[in-house]
Amino acid sequence: MATRLYIGNLSLNTTTEGLKGLFGQHGPIARAKIVTDKATGKPKGFGYVEMETREGAQAAIAGLHGHSLDGKRIKVRKSRSQPGDVQS
Repeated sequence: MATRLYIGNLSLNTTTEGLKGLFGQHGPIARAKIVTDKATGKPKGFGYVEMETREGAQAAIAGLHGHSLDGKRIKVRKSRSQPGDVQS
Protein backbone atom coordinates (compact mmCIF):
# COMPACT_ATOMS: atom_id res chain seq x y z
CA MET A 1 0.00 0.00 0.00
CA ALA A 2 1.27 3.48 -0.88
CA THR A 3 2.56 5.84 1.81
CA ARG A 4 2.04 9.58 1.49
CA LEU A 5 4.90 11.86 2.55
CA TYR A 6 4.76 15.57 3.37
CA ILE A 7 7.64 17.57 1.91
CA GLY A 8 8.14 20.99 3.51
CA ASN A 9 10.42 24.00 3.05
CA LEU A 10 10.53 23.62 -0.73
CA SER A 11 12.15 26.26 -2.88
CA LEU A 12 9.81 28.15 -5.17
CA ASN A 13 12.01 26.79 -7.99
CA THR A 14 11.40 23.12 -7.15
CA THR A 15 9.31 21.24 -9.70
CA THR A 16 7.19 18.12 -9.48
CA GLU A 17 9.64 16.41 -11.83
CA GLY A 18 12.49 17.36 -9.51
CA LEU A 19 10.66 15.78 -6.56
CA LYS A 20 9.99 12.62 -8.57
CA GLY A 21 13.64 12.35 -9.57
CA LEU A 22 14.94 12.81 -6.03
CA PHE A 23 12.43 10.57 -4.26
CA GLY A 24 12.58 7.97 -7.04
CA GLN A 25 16.12 7.19 -5.90
CA HIS A 26 14.60 5.66 -2.76
CA GLY A 27 11.82 3.61 -4.33
CA PRO A 28 8.97 3.67 -6.82
CA ILE A 29 6.68 6.70 -6.76
CA ALA A 30 2.93 6.60 -7.31
CA ARG A 31 2.56 10.39 -7.63
CA ALA A 32 4.01 13.72 -6.57
CA LYS A 33 2.44 17.16 -6.21
CA ILE A 34 3.61 20.63 -5.24
CA VAL A 35 0.78 22.57 -3.64
CA THR A 36 0.01 25.91 -5.29
CA ASP A 37 -2.07 28.92 -4.31
CA LYS A 38 -5.45 28.74 -6.06
CA ALA A 39 -5.58 32.48 -6.71
CA THR A 40 -2.04 33.08 -7.98
CA GLY A 41 -0.91 29.61 -9.08
CA LYS A 42 2.40 30.14 -7.24
CA PRO A 43 3.91 27.32 -5.17
CA LYS A 44 3.21 27.44 -1.43
CA GLY A 45 6.55 25.87 -0.46
CA PHE A 46 5.35 22.35 0.31
CA GLY A 47 4.08 19.27 -1.43
CA TYR A 48 3.42 15.55 -1.22
CA VAL A 49 5.05 12.45 -2.62
CA GLU A 50 3.26 9.12 -2.54
CA MET A 51 5.72 6.25 -2.36
CA GLU A 52 4.45 2.88 -3.61
CA THR A 53 5.98 0.95 -0.70
CA ARG A 54 6.44 1.56 3.01
CA GLU A 55 10.08 0.58 2.65
CA GLY A 56 10.60 3.25 0.00
CA ALA A 57 8.86 5.82 2.20
CA GLN A 58 11.03 4.94 5.19
CA ALA A 59 14.17 5.11 3.05
CA ALA A 60 13.12 8.52 1.67
CA ILE A 61 12.45 9.92 5.16
CA ALA A 62 15.78 8.62 6.48
CA GLY A 63 17.75 9.75 3.45
CA LEU A 64 16.12 13.04 2.52
CA HIS A 65 14.99 14.81 5.70
CA GLY A 66 17.37 17.78 5.93
CA HIS A 67 18.64 17.19 2.37
CA SER A 68 19.43 20.33 0.35
CA LEU A 69 17.17 20.69 -2.72
CA ASP A 70 17.31 23.78 -4.90
CA GLY A 71 19.14 25.67 -2.15
CA LYS A 72 16.80 24.80 0.75
CA ARG A 73 16.92 22.05 3.38
CA ILE A 74 13.71 20.09 2.95
CA LYS A 75 11.59 18.51 5.67
CA VAL A 76 10.31 15.01 4.99
CA ARG A 77 7.83 13.14 7.17
CA LYS A 78 4.89 10.81 6.87
CA SER A 79 1.83 12.88 5.99
CA ARG A 80 -0.84 13.32 8.62
CA SER A 81 -4.04 11.69 7.49
CA GLN A 82 -6.75 13.88 6.03
CA PRO A 83 -10.50 13.23 6.17
CA GLY A 84 -11.27 10.67 3.49
CA ASP A 85 -7.73 9.29 3.29
CA VAL A 86 -7.40 5.54 3.14
CA GLN A 87 -5.69 4.22 6.27
CA SER A 88 -3.21 1.37 6.00
